[in-house]
Amino acid sequence: MAATAASELQRLEWRLEELEQRVGVGDGAFGPRKVSDELVKVHMALSGIAGKRERIKILFKKIEDVIKYLDPQYIDRMAVPDAMKLQFILAEEQVIPSRAALLEQVKNLQPVLDSTNIQAVPDHAAKLQRLSQIHVQQQEQRHDLTDNVKTLLEDYNKMTLLLSKQFVQWHEILTRLEMAKEAKPVAE
Repeated sequence: MAATAASELQRLEWRLEELEQRVGVGDGAFGPRKVSDELVKVHMALSGIAGKRERIKILFKKIEDVIKYLDPQYIDRMAVPDAMKLQFILAEEQVIPSRAALLEQVKNLQPVLDSTNIQAVPDHAAKLQRLSQIHVQQQEQRHDLTDNVKTLLEDYNKMTLLLSKQFVQWHEILTRLEMAKEAKPVAE
């Protein structure tokens, strides 16, 4: 036990020295400085400020409570008692096996998700974007073409209606003329 504690202390000292080297704290204008020395100074300064102000003293005393309240699981523990959690689990008892089967399917299909085809999807995004633009252009062209065909069909229907009316008028004129022609020889 003492050997592990000594090795742990040695490892922590090594990490602290490594940290000091990375941070750049070392021989400076005021001589060698250690991170631990700087941390002690900061702690002393904060303690001095806290000693002068009553509100900060109270805050330091309640810091553990604040940390406990900030824990996301604290609300879950307070809001949902263990008995209610047990009721939730028992209520979901019938669907748990089906969800487990679905998770097993996902696990079995994991190689498909890891396949090169799925991995290459981002590479195909540019091609898909270009195809989407072409599709939108073709839809606009189709819409214009549909409008043109609709206009042509309406014009065709109008022309057919006018021709039909004209043929009916000519038929009526011819019928009257034929009747008039047949009526003249009888009168003579």
